[in-house]
Amino acid sequence: MKQIAVIFFVISLIPSYMNAQSPYGWRGPTRNGIYPETGLLKTWPSEGPELLWETLDAGKGYSSPVIVNNHLYITGMNEDETMEIFSAYTLDGKKLYEVEYGKPWDKTYPETRTTPTIEGNKAYMVSGTGEIVCLNIENGAIVWKVNGGDVFEHKTGTWGTSECPLVFDNKMIYTPAGDQTTIVALNAETGETVWKSKPLGDIGAYVSPLLITYKGKRQIIGSTAKSVFGVNPETGDIDWTFREWAPPAREGGRGGDWPNIAPNSPLYKDGRIFFCHGYDIGAYMLQLNDDLSGVTLLWNNNDLDTHHGGYVLVNDIIYGSNWINNNQGNWVAVDWNSGETKYEEAWSGGKGKGSVVSADGMLYCYDERRGGVGLVRPTANKFDVVSEFRITKGEGPHWAHPVIVNGILYIRHGSALMAYKIK
Repeated sequence: MKQIAVIFFVISLIPSYMNAQSPYGWRGPTRNGIYPETGLLKTWPSEGPELLWETLDAGKGYSSPVIVNNHLYITGMNEDETMEIFSAYTLDGKKLYEVEYGKPWDKTYPETRTTPTIEGNKAYMVSGTGEIVCLNIENGAIVWKVNGGDVFEHKTGTWGTSECPLVFDNKMIYTPAGDQTTIVALNAETGETVWKSKPLGDIGAYVSPLLITYKGKRQIIGSTAKSVFGVNPETGDIDWTFREWAPPAREGGRGGDWPNIAPNSPLYKDGRIFFCHGYDIGAYMLQLNDDLSGVTLLWNNNDLDTHHGGYVLVNDIIYGSNWINNNQGNWVAVDWNSGETKYEEAWSGGKGKGSVVSADGMLYCYDERRGGVGLVRPTANKFDVVSEFRITKGEGPHWAHPVIVNGILYIRHGSALMAYKIK
């Protein structure tokens, strides 16, 4: 009987394992900006939390670090900014190695964007020009490399490729868009093509896809410039598309069939898919059909209009910042169920829009203009900043999303990377 019980227990674990994407990558274990930390500080000293270490040799980039098995991994640019690099550090900030793996975007904002996805002893990245790369994290050796731009004839927007790989079931997902295909799966061990979806004939977005489960079925949620779509993860068949953008609410905004500058991964919960983007495109809540064959629009909100800082769901309230223009934005809270705006407020001191993550019941907001880092209490009636400090090292816009692992807050600004004790 004991042997039968053990066999049953092992079998019962298989579905949850098979449904899981790699937990080591973009915006936390489930790509929703929520980090499973407890016991974190609820206030900080006036000068900010304790700085444990900093380094200025991460290379220019907007990507975030990934922490796995007592090591930190991050992407950036080499010194002459001709190649993207993958770097490994100890958790006290000592660089172990760096390796060049791909070419950056060659036009505006070429800084590295891809946060690596770690699965086992391998890291997966997509360069700004669409090169798909797998390397061994133990020594930095490249395992395989596919020029996704050439092989899949990608069509990109103004800022090239900005995608963090989705890895599950020995597959790595990439979204080239274009006239040959929309989204593809590669064998995670070899780089060979497993499947290709049909083309939507659209240019690419800047969105990292999700793997979701609803009613016992799985689906990949992805985006191009004009469509959000659901894909069968076994076959690559596109099950549905959504592209009914509402007219913009703000004067001078753009909407309708205008190509969406989409840079934010959706949020998913209980069959509902939320996404929003800047430039007055607005926010949308979709409901999946029970058989995952389509979606219906539940609500649209034109106040939460996130540029590229992401958003988080805490206690059925969505928190993020909006786009007023490329330099300005307020902080907004919206009800998950109704789409009602709870507040829209400026961050005092000249700070504007930015990125947001959450851990232990608090928000961590990172202002893109002045480098302000705020510890914010999530309430439904005001933008309640409890403590804040400013990042002064590094260069360029503060576009990297914060990371929280094992009681440490990691902030990246260009080539600078800082680690703060918040527990």
